[in-house]
Amino acid sequence: MLNDLKALVCKYNKLLPAHGLVTMTSGNVSGRHAASGLVVIKPSGVDFDDLKPEDMSVVDLDGNVVEGRLKPSVDTATHLYVYRHMPNVGSVIHTHSNYATAFAALGEPIPCCLTAIADEFGGPIPISAYARIGEEEIGREIVEKIGECPAILMKNHGVFTVGRSVPEAFKAAVMLEDVAKTVYIARSMGAPIEIPAEEVARAHKRYVEKYGQ
Repeated sequence: MLNDLKALVCKYNKLLPAHGLVTMTSGNVSGRHAASGLVVIKPSGVDFDDLKPEDMSVVDLDGNVVEGRLKPSVDTATHLYVYRHMPNVGSVIHTHSNYATAFAALGEPIPCCLTAIADEFGGPIPISAYARIGEEEIGREIVEKIGECPAILMKNHGVFTVGRSVPEAFKAAVMLEDVAKTVYIARSMGAPIEIPAEEVARAHKRYVEKYGQ
């Protein structure tokens, strides 16, 4: 089963540049193995095109390397903090997608002015305080600020998304960049109109309960 997760995490890491969510070697996807609690994550500084399942790093929740010849991502401490404090999360994804990160550079949340935002995210996309890279500071900000939303903008940095599975967290990352682009365009034309909170709640509940098969 761990080999299946390594293949899945490798696949979705390679999809990050394919969907325009990262450049060069930035960004990463991780997944938690439900049975063992071990975490599979992209190795640090490796080109996405070169990644293979056997290259994935496997660590425990304390950050000890269990499998892998390559060093795990420099964002590993962030991912592990989220996993330790959010037991329902099965995947964490970090990107620097342009439009969403533009809001992070401004230190602004993305307002809930589209039904797509209400459906997928259940409200505005929150913004964190500035946090230093490399230790647990970013993880603390995610846990404290993300709420029920599957995405958060890290001030002056980028994007983190979470999900019960790797595909779910990846969908949130793709959808976030799409709505961020639309809101950016809308702001260039005028002032986006926010959806009332009660309608956001109704739309999100309907989407969660009825959308899909």
